[in-house]
Amino acid sequence: MTTTSAAALPQLGDQVFLTDGGIETTLIHHHGVDLPEFAAFVLLQHAAGRSALRRYFDSYLDLAQATATGLVLETATWRASPGWGALLGYSREALADANREAVALLAELRAERGPLTAPVVISGCLGPRGDGYQPESLMSATQSEDYHSEQIASFCGTDAQLVTAITMTHSGEAVGIARAAEAHGLPSVISFTVETDGRLPSGEALAEAVRVVDEATGAAPAYYMVNCAHPSHVAPTLVAGREWNARVRGLRANASTMSHAELDEADTLDIGDIEDFGAWYARLRERLPQLTVLGGCCGTDTRHIDAVRRACLT
Repeated sequence: MTTTSAAALPQLGDQVFLTDGGIETTLIHHHGVDLPEFAAFVLLQHAAGRSALRRYFDSYLDLAQATATGLVLETATWRASPGWGALLGYSREALADANREAVALLAELRAERGPLTAPVVISGCLGPRGDGYQPESLMSATQSEDYHSEQIASFCGTDAQLVTAITMTHSGEAVGIARAAEAHGLPSVISFTVETDGRLPSGEALAEAVRVVDEATGAAPAYYMVNCAHPSHVAPTLVAGREWNARVRGLRANASTMSHAELDEADTLDIGDIEDFGAWYARLRERLPQLTVLGGCCGTDTRHIDAVRRACLT
């Protein structure tokens, strides 16, 4: 099993690390896999589902290892928290098992590669308690810590080197996650999502959300990320930052320039302009060289991540 302090995370250096892309949209739209409630972890229940997950993650391992590029892989557990698990018919014990199995799958795939050409980091993925686009209610930090502690605890003693909260819609939930991760001895990463105006769905400015979490937790998160928004939605806010934007080290953008509301209504997958997607990352890194964790979210696949790699590393 692996234990890693925040300071020892290899993606905190100067080298670029890739991540995977939009796991749910890839599985649904490119591979015809049914994901109830947008939950990829349910695939761990049967051989065909596990094979689909293996193919998905192997495609990113192939890309990263062939080009000797570091890689951060998120477990397929964005929906594997108590509320969503109950909705999908999982007991607490079965849900904890699923979280651990998701880590074990990534550890197995990493081990199958033999000697690695570049580091592969395994992160336990957390998602929001509510909808990732339109939160029905905002959690207090205390409510969040209580809710997310159960999933975070399931990653303890596994090969997960950190936990990453993806698509956070407001600062209260993020504070609770950072506190819960610290209490369990795991480094945390907080990834906020933003609307087309660069603000969180809660209406908070990105700068304010980062400040609130850092002040409430003693800067507990190892770093911050932004995900589930096109780079053009993120860039103006992120580049304009001064004292706070150095804390943002990662970007997992959407392929589409559509808003969250438009994406919710869309019947087909918008993969956007793949080469322009990579070019956006290169432009952002020119202004913000601390962006070292680069990947994708909804609508992206290995083509987008390879475009990012080529734009930023060649």
